[in-house]
Formats: sequence, C-alpha cells, structure tokens
Amino acid sequence: MSYKLSSSMVVSTALAALLSTVSLAAHASVTPDRTRLVFNESDKSISVTLRNNNEKLPYLAQSWLEDEKGNKITSPLAVLPPVQRIDAMMNGQVKIQALPDIHTLPSDRESLFYYNVREIPPKSGKANTLQIALQTRIKLFWRPKALEKIDMRRPWQFKVTLTRSGQDYTVNNPTPYHVIISDASTQKKGLTAAGFKPLVMPPKTSQPLKAKMASAPVLTYINDYGARMPLIFRCEGNTCKVDEDQSSKG
Repeated sequence: MSYKLSSSMVVSTALAALLSTVSLAAHASVTPDRTRLVFNESDKSISVTLRNNNEKLPYLAQSWLEDEKGNKITSPLAVLPPVQRIDAMMNGQVKIQALPDIHTLPSDRESLFYYNVREIPPKSGKANTLQIALQTRIKLFWRPKALEKIDMRRPWQFKVTLTRSGQDYTVNNPTPYHVIISDASTQKKGLTAAGFKPLVMPPKTSQPLKAKMASAPVLTYINDYGARMPLIFRCEGNTCKVDEDQSSKG
C-alpha cells in the first residue's frame, strides 16, 4: 500500500470545518490523546499517543514542532519519529525530548511551542479522487523547574487582572505562565460577548480585551488539562480582580 502527500490537499483541522464543497469527516482520523502538552524541565522527555480512528485504513502520521511564531524547529526540542505508520484502530507513540541547548530557554518563565501531526492517507486507486490530509496543532508549554509546582486550587490564572478605561478593558497577566482566554461574557455561563476573540497571553504581558463587557466581566481560561474554567471578576474603580471563591466553584 503506497502513500502520497503531494497530490493531497492539506488543510488544518479548524479550516476543514469550513469546507462546504468537499464531503469529509468532522474529525481527523489520526488524533493525539490530549489537547495540550506540558513539558516539565525535570522530565527530560514526554510521550504523546496517536490514535488512528479509521476502521479500515492505515495512515502515516507526520509529526513536527514549531516555535511560538509558527516556524518549524528541530531544536531545543526534537520529536521522534518524524513519520510513522499507524494501522487501522491502532495506536502509535511520539516522543518529544529535550536537547542540550534546552538550557538556552528562559528559566524564569514558560516557553510556548506547537506540536503538529498531519495524517497522510493511503494513495487511492480510484481516478479523480480528492484526498484530504488533515492536520492537528496543539500547544506545548515548556515549564522550567522553578515553575513546576502548581496549586490547582489557587491556579496562577487567579492573578489575572483587568484594567478598565471607559468601556474598554485590558487583560493583565503578571505571572510567569501563559494564560489562554477562550471566552468572555457579561455573566457566568452567559453568551460570548460581542467582538471577543480568544487570547494567548505570554508571561508578564497585557492585551486589550476586544469585547463589549459589563461592569462585572467573566472570562474563561483553559487549564493544563484542557478544561475550561471561569474567572469571575469584581471591580473597584478601574481595577478588576478575580473573585477566587466564586471562581473556584466553577
């Protein structure tokens, strides 16, 4: 059985849902076992399980890493094997390991990378067949030793603050960790605020919250396990802080 990537149309998982002219499954056949990766410095390496969910066909799985700007990298982290065959309804495994120059990364804050896996279907024997090679991209956070101990009862996201200027808000991340804001609302479990776009906030940065918000905003963040958790704010003057007790209730 042969595989051919050059004649396939490569689309990301997110874009695939927008294709109306091609009939394809809503999900990739080859998928990783989680939606984000945390690489602690003390671990030296981590493993990712890939599952081929197709009931009949084997697939090739091509893996690579990118930096936070989307550039392909081979250092200071490496992924092995870069290509593997996974039979129908079987698992494969990828190992991501730290190379000696991992020590060039900051030791006082997280670094962000992206793990990518592209499925390559077997070459079709039928003429005029359009093959789709779906690609999954997930965040990989490299966490130095000084930041490995996490209190999930009082997560670092509780330190996020908002600064208000008129009807506009700025989100402040004073922590050495990344903060991923996936939603914003005017009330707990409310509808997404008009104009909101998800935020990927590097350590010790601020970003404008481009959304129409009320006087008591509610943000949603994504934790290490991929769960979406609320940040319920209380504002005094132009500064808003997380109500930890209310936010802890979920």
